[in-house]
Amino acid sequence: MVNNSIFDVVVVGAGHAGIEAALASSRAGSSTAIITMDRLAVGRLSCNPAIGGLGKGHLVKEIDALGGIMGLAADKSSLQFKTLNKSKGRAVWSTRAQIDKKTYPLFIQKHLSQCKNITIIEGEVVDFSVDNNAVSSAILKDGTKLKTKALIVSSGTFLNGKIHIGGSSYAAGRYGELPANYLGQNLVKKGFISSRLKTGTPPRLRSSSINWNVAVLAPGEDNPAPFSYKTPSNFKAKNIPCHIVDTNKAVHEILADNLTQSPMFSGKISAAGPRYCPSIEDKIVRFKNRHKHQLFLEPEWFGSEQIYLNGFSTSMPEEVQIKALKQISALKNVELIRPGYAIEYDYFPTYQLRSTLESKNINGLYFAGQLNGTSGYEEAAAQGLIAGANASLKIQNKEPLTLRRDQAYIGVLIDDLITKEIDEPYRMFTSSAEFRLSLRNDNVQFRLSEIGFDAGLVDKKDFLAFTKYRDAVNKLMSYCYNEKTKLDGKSITLSEYIKRPENSINDNHISTRFISSFSEKEMFIAETNIKYEGYINIELSRIKKIKRIEDSPISPLFDYSKIKNLSSECVQKLKKIKPETLGQASRLAGVRPSDIAIIAMHIKSSL
Repeated sequence: MVNNSIFDVVVVGAGHAGIEAALASSRAGSSTAIITMDRLAVGRLSCNPAIGGLGKGHLVKEIDALGGIMGLAADKSSLQFKTLNKSKGRAVWSTRAQIDKKTYPLFIQKHLSQCKNITIIEGEVVDFSVDNNAVSSAILKDGTKLKTKALIVSSGTFLNGKIHIGGSSYAAGRYGELPANYLGQNLVKKGFISSRLKTGTPPRLRSSSINWNVAVLAPGEDNPAPFSYKTPSNFKAKNIPCHIVDTNKAVHEILADNLTQSPMFSGKISAAGPRYCPSIEDKIVRFKNRHKHQLFLEPEWFGSEQIYLNGFSTSMPEEVQIKALKQISALKNVELIRPGYAIEYDYFPTYQLRSTLESKNINGLYFAGQLNGTSGYEEAAAQGLIAGANASLKIQNKEPLTLRRDQAYIGVLIDDLITKEIDEPYRMFTSSAEFRLSLRNDNVQFRLSEIGFDAGLVDKKDFLAFTKYRDAVNKLMSYCYNEKTKLDGKSITLSEYIKRPENSINDNHISTRFISSFSEKEMFIAETNIKYEGYINIELSRIKKIKRIEDSPISPLFDYSKIKNLSSECVQKLKKIKPETLGQASRLAGVRPSDIAIIAMHIKSSL
């Protein structure tokens, strides 16, 4: 019994958001409790067996640079690595890894057990106490009361979760797990606005029922770069292959003939699903002219008999799923271990949060992960880290950890959440970042390690290792800017040579003993910085111009209705969202640049 125990921070849920929240708050110096309904589910990869991807890979590396665990856990449990977007510029290269779904949570659980500042408690948080408009305790279903100064809700899809498979529906947080029905209801009673979203998952196939000889091999990279800076650069992923198959007209016809049995089309599900990861039945309706869709057969763990069918998310009846899949030659004898399903759940629109992910209504209450309307492990983990760090920093009366859009993809993610209307699960893409030339995978430590160290998230040993790495890169770049070489009879600096698209720092023409003394990682980032220098300078100039407006604070008590010349739509939106800065206000739908100029003038005159 843990009744009347006192913790600085209590975290609800032990998914990716909850794990990073607990680790961040504990690293920042706070005693932390994680409340989970099932100890064995801590760190579980509930959907696809992969970490990273377009935009998402950037988030994982940023989490890692800020001291988080996701990147290291992915490296330790990887089955295969790929670098996506290799045909495009280096700024949008993104890492994706297939993950062993058994090894990953075991690594996480072992790591948490070694953290002296973290206590894991099995139970369900159903409510919390509020004193003087601040969280004072978390209340468990069995009546246990945990006194706390901060509560981080990271409950994933569990709040009033409901699974749909064809005409069958039942309450669940995810397949085989009970939902959490009370906490969401009590949040609404405390004045929070909630709504519903849905997501889905594909069927799991029995490996021995698949004809692998007619599926296309999709291997990973032989010498991939890891997610974590803590992982040795000479590490080797297992490189277990995935396979590819395509749907066909026969598959589409069966699905089309049974659309009325899909909860999405029968009206049983009204919540919005992820636009960029639609169900297979949604695909055949939206893309009627396409006669095939690519599907990936992904092993869920090493030697797994369970295969994840990426690209075939569905809530069709199980018999329809089987009938449709059997029209694909590699799957003509397919057996399901588990059918695909859709899950509907409560989320809380994020205009109710500050940029620290703390509630605007109740002090010490933080939201992170899918209940904020996001989709994906990586987005959830990033939010968890920020919420956990800020909960601890606030308790200690320290400066909050907030990242700007020009500093990190995490900054883009959170700014989008608190300024945009979330009417579908939010997913991170490289295209979401307007400063993506500066927000590259290779320079993530340069952007964030010092910020993480100052917030207490990165320890001194790791920070000193980073400074040594940073100094080496700067030394190499200085050499390239000053050393000369001959090209077409002209004397030019090595940096001028490297800036040409076809040239590299490794070229025999310029390679010296000094250059070859640096690591491949150091040479890569030095070369990339030099190649991108002109573009980065343009971005820095843009950032400098907008920074003045970006950081201008707006009081939550500011009365927009007293300002003439603002449209009623603008006033309504500003009153609802209550932006913290002019920068946030400028990104709200319905707020025009002229409105921002008027608001800025009024703020200046009131000072």
